[in-house]
Amino acid sequence: MTTPAIVLEDLTVDFGSVRALAGVTATIAGGPVGLLGRNGAGKSTLIRTLLGLVRPASGRAKLYGFDSAREPLPIRHRIGYMPEKDCFVPGLSGLRLVAFAGELSALPPLEALRRAHEVLYYVGLEEQRYRPASTYSAGMKQRLKLALALVHDPPLLFLDEPTNGLDPRGRREMLDLIRDLARRGKDLVLSTHLLPDVEYVCRDVLMLDRGRTVAQGPIRELCGNDQTIFQVEVRGDRDRFRGALAARGLSPLPDQGGAPARATEIALPADGRTAVLFQAASDAGVQVRRLRSRRRTLEEAFLDLVGAD
Repeated sequence: MTTPAIVLEDLTVDFGSVRALAGVTATIAGGPVGLLGRNGAGKSTLIRTLLGLVRPASGRAKLYGFDSAREPLPIRHRIGYMPEKDCFVPGLSGLRLVAFAGELSALPPLEALRRAHEVLYYVGLEEQRYRPASTYSAGMKQRLKLALALVHDPPLLFLDEPTNGLDPRGRREMLDLIRDLARRGKDLVLSTHLLPDVEYVCRDVLMLDRGRTVAQGPIRELCGNDQTIFQVEVRGDRDRFRGALAARGLSPLPDQGGAPARATEIALPADGRTAVLFQAASDAGVQVRRLRSRRRTLEEAFLDLVGAD
């Protein structure tokens, strides 16, 4: 059997009297995985623990079978980390920075330089590689951080807010790079507050709240792939229509900011019939003027699980 990329066994981390992780248990087989949670949920603590920078109070974290607290060196050869904040050595060019990172990862100097050229070309910085990194734009610095994480060709990448500060075009290009890495067989942990980025890149998510696991699994399952949400706009008394739906055992969804003011949203089985909506409209004496369907988003699933406060 293939060893899972990450195994968390009742992982608990304390900072003094503050419990940052409270018995997190999860198994990540591999592939692109989104790490989600509100501020203070424990995402950064989890990443630092997996990197071997934080020792757990109890429980274990394993990467490819290696214990993060007891076997940090084998783990660090197998991971690449793209931090949220810049961490460049002043005065060095992009090429020298990436080559230096390769040497720190135990690559011989010539091999590190060769790999630096390769990964800078891959991330689209081949023409700017000799410039001082301090002169790079925000988008170029994000690409440079990705190159730093890739130079030693690790099987697992931790990406912390990789699209932070990027314009829409730069964001899409970065996400396309990350998707390409996943297609090439890299295991990825993508930590971000932008849930559409996770939907675009990942197939699975691990969701934390207050230091605990609240959900893990395929995005399609968390979003309720067995249901379709219908958005119904009626002419007439919308409240009477919603009451007629309730009388037929259907509960309208709470109003969403993106829905039209006169619309009612209702979840039906994916293979269900919409006739019940027209029957409820007839009961209420209203006319259906518009009907369209959509899938439940990851953001809606997230808010249902961790709350909107």
